[in-house]
Amino acid sequence: MFSTQEPPKGSIEKAASPKRRVCYTTRPVSDAETLHIAGTVAIVGRPNVGKSTLLNAIVGEKLAIVTPKPQTTRNRIVGVWNGRSTTAMEDPRGAHRPAEGQIVFVDTPGVHVAHSPLNRYMVREAMSSIESVDAVLMVVEAHENAKALSPSAKLPEAENWIIERLAATGKPAVLCLNKVDHVKDKGQILPLIEWWGRAAKFSAVVPTCATRKKNLDGIVQELLRLLPEGQPLYGADVLTDRTERFLASELIREQLFLRLHHELPYATAVVIDAWEERQKGDVVVDATVVVDRDSQKAIVVGKRGTMIRDVGMAARKEIGELLGKPVHLRLNVRVEEGWTTSPADLAELGYSEEDR
Repeated sequence: MFSTQEPPKGSIEKAASPKRRVCYTTRPVSDAETLHIAGTVAIVGRPNVGKSTLLNAIVGEKLAIVTPKPQTTRNRIVGVWNGRSTTAMEDPRGAHRPAEGQIVFVDTPGVHVAHSPLNRYMVREAMSSIESVDAVLMVVEAHENAKALSPSAKLPEAENWIIERLAATGKPAVLCLNKVDHVKDKGQILPLIEWWGRAAKFSAVVPTCATRKKNLDGIVQELLRLLPEGQPLYGADVLTDRTERFLASELIREQLFLRLHHELPYATAVVIDAWEERQKGDVVVDATVVVDRDSQKAIVVGKRGTMIRDVGMAARKEIGELLGKPVHLRLNVRVEEGWTTSPADLAELGYSEEDR
């Protein structure tokens, strides 16, 4: 269940003087005229459609790891957007009214046909999030050939599951048509929007390119229309409810996904063993990379330790940028045979509903 309680110690916060978003009003407005909006939004979709990239782009910080491989995200990641905008044309509270709001985004694992216990956990994380939020942002990829999406075309299986869940829960949703830069003929974008508009009862279909940060304000504006008026759920400086330790473990896992091939990245997990913040201003982190078999350990370590060294160097840089201070990272590799299929091992490594 999604919680809006105070974030735990070590959760990531914004810098003391965050950049303000542009307010698209033409004159000063009073507090009485300004709408105050706050709510939760689940980001859902198939693997590798750009959900995590979109979250990072909207909140302006790297909270979710991103790799070219599908199924990189395994846990829900909360990212908080605070800013000003204007209400959408169809907003029943008034078109183009100035709005000040907070959107608590919940990035989720990609929805896919799951066979292993780990993959089933990931799909449950995504689908159950729909029930505990105010609105949903469904992300799909722009199709290269809009003509292929005929009125009689069937939805892909994963998208169909999501739309069925939206219908069952009655949650309002915006569809994000991501990666429109992949559509060479821009004249095909409008037919794509119209096709998806017929596919389900979306309140809006918004084309965007998350990697280039295109039309993000359009997404925010449409989501604000679906969210209730109210006070912020988190403090203005909070970016996520995840701890620094969790984000550091994710950054290490990101480097494993970027450097390892075939099925090996999916058989790795990362555990933070020790975390020491020293008086001189640096942080010493001890972490363990868990693999499924002995043969995998040799690959992760690499010839003469080159692979684990490269992973550590790259992860250390990323963690240092996250924390804004020097980081010393020590990595170990441990074999937990069959951990991806063991409910007990999955729970111990943080992949169980009780650990949310």
